[in-house]
Amino acid sequence: MKLNRLLRDIQFALLKGNIDRTVSGICYDSRKVKPNYLFVCVKGTKVNGHSYVNEAIKNGATAVVIEENIQYENLEQDVTVIMVKNTKAALACTANIFYNEPSKEINLVGVTGTNGKTTVIHYIRNVLEGYGRKAGLIGTLGYELQGEKIEIDKTNPTTPESLELQEVLREFINKGAEDVVMEVTSSALAKHRVDYCDFNIGVFTNLSQDHLEEHGTMEAYKNEKMKLFYKCNIGIINADDKISKEIVEKATCAIVTYAIDTEADIKAFDIQYSNNSVSFKVNIKSFIRSVTVNIPGKFSVYNVLATIGTCYALGLNIDEILKIIAEVKPVPGRLEMVENNVNRHVIVDYAHTPDALEKLLLMAKEITKGGLITVFGCGGDRDKTKRPIMGRIAGSIADHCIITSDNPRTENPKSIIEDIEIGIKHTAVSYEKITDRRMAISKALELLEEEDLLIIAGKGHEDYQIIGNTKIHFDDKEVVSEILSRKVI
Repeated sequence: MKLNRLLRDIQFALLKGNIDRTVSGICYDSRKVKPNYLFVCVKGTKVNGHSYVNEAIKNGATAVVIEENIQYENLEQDVTVIMVKNTKAALACTANIFYNEPSKEINLVGVTGTNGKTTVIHYIRNVLEGYGRKAGLIGTLGYELQGEKIEIDKTNPTTPESLELQEVLREFINKGAEDVVMEVTSSALAKHRVDYCDFNIGVFTNLSQDHLEEHGTMEAYKNEKMKLFYKCNIGIINADDKISKEIVEKATCAIVTYAIDTEADIKAFDIQYSNNSVSFKVNIKSFIRSVTVNIPGKFSVYNVLATIGTCYALGLNIDEILKIIAEVKPVPGRLEMVENNVNRHVIVDYAHTPDALEKLLLMAKEITKGGLITVFGCGGDRDKTKRPIMGRIAGSIADHCIITSDNPRTENPKSIIEDIEIGIKHTAVSYEKITDRRMAISKALELLEEEDLLIIAGKGHEDYQIIGNTKIHFDDKEVVSEILSRKVI
């Protein structure tokens, strides 16, 4: 593809060379550059692409995009050098054009919010597939189309970098996808990863404290989330959330609201909770229907309402939506019961924010006949202010807590635990501190009686721990199963 075509929507200054040349690929990792590639110098939190221009040229790059001054006069004569204001925005723009604007060829659904994104995209995908449509999935658990994993390098844990995103969208289309449902994080919105994506529908689940290490304030975090509703045609908004009115007032898209406690276009009422399901009635556009899903908790109602709103906005028949959604199953690592042969009740969940942990434990408290034991920690190199808050929440609801390591990263695990302990000290709960996560889970299982419930929170689907700069294999479910397999009742 011609370089001048890739640059058509970008304001730039040509510092060296010419733009009437053919580009065979785009890259922001100098190690992956091939002959005739365009190398975009992206500034990351740890690595600055401007430091690797010479390596990229050595590997075959014939054009580079920069936002910082470099000694471009000393580069090879035939290299084109382009200056832009923001290379991440330029990467998104060029990637979109290089892959022939794939989001214009599909129904693209983006789901944002602090909690519930992964569950909601899976529910939506399941309903679309149950309806006979071919739907791709992009999120924390990877890229998938009808059970087939799409193998494309994943540089970010949830929403991929713009180059990978446009590539996977094109791959989905090549494999026959009609719809793509994806998680859209605040970081992705802030860092231009979803620029030039034509979202048919944007979904807002909720907002609570998270990612302050990146955004600084809740106001900044909120403003990044709201950007999705300047990019989509229809917004599906949780009207029970405190910022929903602001989203509705400022959004440039059409709005459909859903709620339990306030008036909304899609409203749940007559809710009946049980140990392993929830039943309710839903009022949507004057239709009143009954719904039962085999996943407990109030947050399950919200996830189902978001799914109903999205699928209805995509033109699906409401009765068919409700029929299919009754069959949805828990998403891996989200409220996942660990099966065992010794009659012990253990749930593994990804809850790693104060709001998610509180909702999870309140639900768990309601459904257990015995005591509630909780094992949890907090991630290192992340928002420290939420640690005592999560300690206070766990101590206020659970009957016994074990504070342990999550992903400590480069922080001292004991320091993280001490931060959590500041909050839990202000409650009356009995608790203990066990830094080793395996030992913490083992101790909790020793304490667990037949009618008790153990919640292991924070990692969910993750099958690793990050200690220092090393990622080691660690799966909460595997550890539970291994320990219980040796248990004699």
